Amino acid sequence: MFKRILAAVDGSKTSLKALDKAIELQKLIPDAEIYILCVYKHHSLFEASLSIGRPDDMDIPDKVLSEYAKGVVNHAKELAKEHGATKVRGFVKAGRPSKVIVKFAQDKEADLIVVGTKGTNSDKDGTFLGSVSHRVASQAKCPVLVV
Repeated sequence: MFKRILAAVDGSKTSLKALDKAIELQKLIPDAEIYILCVYKHHSLFEASLSIGRPDDMDIPDKVLSEYAKGVVNHAKELAKEHGATKVRGFVKAGRPSKVIVKFAQDKEADLIVVGTKGTNSDKDGTFLGSVSHRVASQAKCPVLVV
């Protein structure tokens, strides 16, 4: 069945609900591994050039975003272990979230991707899916569970 479950998290409530589902599945399949992935959007030099103030160190935005993503992953790993998950690994990647999630799933040969319906940057307009979950569900080569 599922040996590698990829749970994409961004710190939002829906992504943590998705993580809960991944944990529930792992309890049903004890040999399964959970890969927790947080993707931050790379802050390009072009975007930095459009800002009013220009920092001395152009890597600062990426460092801040990377550190935030590491914190999200560490928190998710702690939650997973508190809820009984056994085999949990965390990863942080930069890039466009939907593309990175799909590519990561392929590279790690994930059998299932679990994502929340909407993330931290979603509109609150009542649409069913956020753009990332929609793209992941339509582009992934493996099954996707949207929570």
